[in-house]
Amino acid sequence: QVEEVKCLIRIVPVWSTGIIYYVAVVQQSTYVVFSALQSDRRLGSSFHVPAASFTVFAMLAQTLWIPIYDRLLVPRLRKVTGKDEGFTLLQRQGIGIALSTVAMIVSAVVEDRRRDIALNQPNIGTTQTGGGISAMSSFWMVPQLMILGLSEAFNLISQIEFYYKEIPEHMRSVAGALAFCNLALGNYLSGFLTTIVHRTTGAGQNWLAQDLNKGRLDLFYWMIAGIGVFNFVYFMICARWYRFKGTRDA
Repeated sequence: QVEEVKCLIRIVPVWSTGIIYYVAVVQQSTYVVFSALQSDRRLGSSFHVPAASFTVFAMLAQTLWIPIYDRLLVPRLRKVTGKDEGFTLLQRQGIGIALSTVAMIVSAVVEDRRRDIALNQPNIGTTQTGGGISAMSSFWMVPQLMILGLSEAFNLISQIEFYYKEIPEHMRSVAGALAFCNLALGNYLSGFLTTIVHRTTGAGQNWLAQDLNKGRLDLFYWMIAGIGVFNFVYFMICARWYRFKGTRDA
């Protein structure tokens, strides 16, 4: 039992980085819909792509990347790294955290451009809530979603595999729950940050105003990117410190 407790204590620092990681995932899946609603969603002359369907691009990237990585990249990476899995589980988690930060930076740049066009060029319409619809194509949001999908392909899968390998066999049910606890706590943390931003900026220019053209969603994205950088550094420290079960080397 003492060894089991030690094992869990050893995992907790690495596990905690997943909570902050999911903040970026949650915010992307939420605010990208609002951004899409206030951008040009036309595909062809008459069809408008539903705003909520843009999150499919993240799932598509994840679905396509997994077999490409497993079948094409891993055999080549084995020759370079000397490891059967190509990258270690911790390396893949780190790559996922880094990519989520990149996704937030791209999101901030795209949102700043969308808002600039909405404020300085004629709008193509208004939303049901009265917000102006920017002439910028909503498909400019696809790259950030694809990067986020790649991030999840690296981080989420390696997280689950990491917990199953490092937790004792008779505690495997706990291993399966840890990743989903990360997701749940990430949602709570995301909601907490949103509340703080509303209260802090609400008296002036609310960053998260209902009309995104009057807000500064791009600054909110930059803030999350900054948190992501901190999380990546924290993860690197945890990964450096971590010792895998049954070994003395990281």
